[in-house]
Amino acid sequence: MHGIVVRSTGSWYDVRTDDGRIVACKVKGKFRLQGIRSTNPVAVGDGVTIVETGDGTALINAIDDRRNYVIRRASNLSKQSQILAANLDQALLLVTIARPETSTTFIDRFLASAEAYRVPVLIVFNKTDDLGPEERETLSYWSTLYRAIGYDCFCVSATEGDGLPALREQLRGRLSLLAGHSGVGKSTLLNAFIPTANVKTAAISEAHETGMHTTTFSETYELPEGGALIDVPGIKGFGTFDMERAEVAHYFREIFELSHDCRFNDCTHTHEPGCAVLKALEEHRLAPSRYTSYLSVLEDKDENKYREAY
Repeated sequence: MHGIVVRSTGSWYDVRTDDGRIVACKVKGKFRLQGIRSTNPVAVGDGVTIVETGDGTALINAIDDRRNYVIRRASNLSKQSQILAANLDQALLLVTIARPETSTTFIDRFLASAEAYRVPVLIVFNKTDDLGPEERETLSYWSTLYRAIGYDCFCVSATEGDGLPALREQLRGRLSLLAGHSGVGKSTLLNAFIPTANVKTAAISEAHETGMHTTTFSETYELPEGGALIDVPGIKGFGTFDMERAEVAHYFREIFELSHDCRFNDCTHTHEPGCAVLKALEEHRLAPSRYTSYLSVLEDKDENKYREAY
């Protein structure tokens, strides 16, 4: 019997079968033995084949080939990955300028990984109703920067409803991953789009201006107008996984375009003479934050970097 994984708790998976039933499933042990370097060999969004056991549950014994997925390096496990979701039409990266602050490095790492695995990304700036004058200038700069690179950006307030109609149209009929730090308002946004979801929300920690986890597992929520959102636990850090150094520039759109004019085909854009990327950086045609993020991904080949939580 075939179905789609719609919820994952880490040990159990809810599968919506092709005939519309929800069946609680476990993974057959063989997936642990096939050299899959992942903390979760099955992800929400996966198409799977299941065998019912007779007690109302089933075993997952095969996974369909994935069209795409969003993957990150697993915290504290430098040689393992975590697949956030699979077979996506797009990902919504929910970010906030403040309370909590989302760093451009986090944004760029997410974008690079999504580029590598062919997942379109919408950048959604939330909590626009809670910004001072300087923070609004930062929002304007960031949204202008990412739009210039080619990413669609939306400025919204999930609590006030500002900007949500336009974003809702982008979700219609599509399977979308909803990702971001804890505290950026993912649960509030979900409740705004799907009032019946009743997803739990939590206040920001005043001491550290950071979010507290309210989502503890990955789950699919159906949108009233068609399409669905996959909500995943808040992401603290985003370590890129399985990228070769020579490929990293390919996943930074503007750096890849600039690299066509480099003197050397194997230019790393770090020190070489005739490097068009370094020239663009000097001439302020390349955002320093994007170049810094590019360098940080290059450094991911240092396995010791992920021995401690980040």
